[in-house]
Amino acid sequence: MASQTGAIVQQSLTAMMEDTSFLPQVQGERRKQVFQSLAAILSTPNKVHKAFLRIVLENGNVVRIPAYRIQHNDTLGPYKGGIRFHESVNEDEVTNLAALMTLKNALHEVPFGGGKGGVVINPRQYSEKELYHICKKYVQYFADILGPDKDIPAPDMGTGEREMDWMMAEYKSIHPGSPYLGSFTGKSIVNGGSLGRKEATGKGVYFSFRYLMHDFLRDNKDWLSGSSNIFAATAMAHVDKPLTIAVQGFGNVGSVTAMEAYKCTAIRGKVVAVSDRNVTLYNEEGLDIPALTAYASVNSGDLPSSDDALRECGAKAQILDREAVLYLNVNVLFLAALEEQIHAGNVGDVKARIIVEGANAPITGEADEALASKGTIIIPDILANAGGVIVSYFEWLQGRETQFYSEEEIYRQLYAKMQKTMNSILPAYFGDPLPLRQNCFVHAVTKLSTVLYRQGKLY
Repeated sequence: MASQTGAIVQQSLTAMMEDTSFLPQVQGERRKQVFQSLAAILSTPNKVHKAFLRIVLENGNVVRIPAYRIQHNDTLGPYKGGIRFHESVNEDEVTNLAALMTLKNALHEVPFGGGKGGVVINPRQYSEKELYHICKKYVQYFADILGPDKDIPAPDMGTGEREMDWMMAEYKSIHPGSPYLGSFTGKSIVNGGSLGRKEATGKGVYFSFRYLMHDFLRDNKDWLSGSSNIFAATAMAHVDKPLTIAVQGFGNVGSVTAMEAYKCTAIRGKVVAVSDRNVTLYNEEGLDIPALTAYASVNSGDLPSSDDALRECGAKAQILDREAVLYLNVNVLFLAALEEQIHAGNVGDVKARIIVEGANAPITGEADEALASKGTIIIPDILANAGGVIVSYFEWLQGRETQFYSEEEIYRQLYAKMQKTMNSILPAYFGDPLPLRQNCFVHAVTKLSTVLYRQGKLY
């Protein structure tokens, strides 16, 4: 487990050990032993699977591509987590993401464990046929460990419904006569996917922000106004006021988040900046998000990066460096790109007082502490970007029942589940000085620890 996640888990265990209301029947040396066991179990994966996929390229060359499937913990149910296609994939990264999935599912009471997969490629450098064979090989190499009741992959960075369709088809071929609809989630609708799955993560990211800054604050305004909590002070300074919003990343998560912010009537906010791998686009009067989304949809997901492209798009914006989105003088910053975007070297230049993590681990541990010390509200990945796995669970259920929900019903259930989680977390967050991330981890680790203890796994 990466140092940041491991450190927060250890902090959570330390706090729980000192809380005599947690496992009150376990005391003295036995209590120390139990918590040492918890630390060992939660800091390491159950299984690490690695393979080198043999792929014949269209030019006739044979390559061997590293691929991973990390199964972190299955205490709460089958392993669940995406498969990432990216050149930066490595074992430590995938292990950390698998651990985060374990905690995320525990936090939101989704009956899955945590897993993650990765293939070390830049998918833009491969043809469609080559990507198809990479997907088939991935399933072939890991066929014995995958399945609807074992380990259920989903899309992640660099993959989507096309790749999940290919992988499910290969799983079906390898396991004739066995249930297969629940072997992969994030599939296309025609192949048993769920309505709303593609947009679920981005919608959930924006919902977590909107619920905190509108619904929760509105319902608790009197209490929060009199609180000495540093995060409550930040929240109340922004409630019922016009907010400027920036979104880093304009892929599947960032573009949906930006559109949700653009359409939202509950909060008086305007999206003044968005970015992708090439540029930041800025307009202090607000960007035309529908026009930018339409442009990206027919240009390989890229935003317009020249004046000519902007004119073609019909959007007005100033073109800035792609990193500029992090340092603009805005109220709210959504991080929906890669890991470690805000770190010790640049955290001092970040001006947003409310940050929402649409990506996994976009803020390093040092930067997280620096921002929290200033009262910056950070809605962490474990809380904000769970929409994908929650709707993946709904898709898995639909595949087992072969009955499918409407898109409206999917979003209703998604928001209800995220609202329930936030209502269990936010009172504690605004009632003590711990950052929201720490509160989420304590909640998740408590759930996992209780189940592990009752299953007899700690002795």
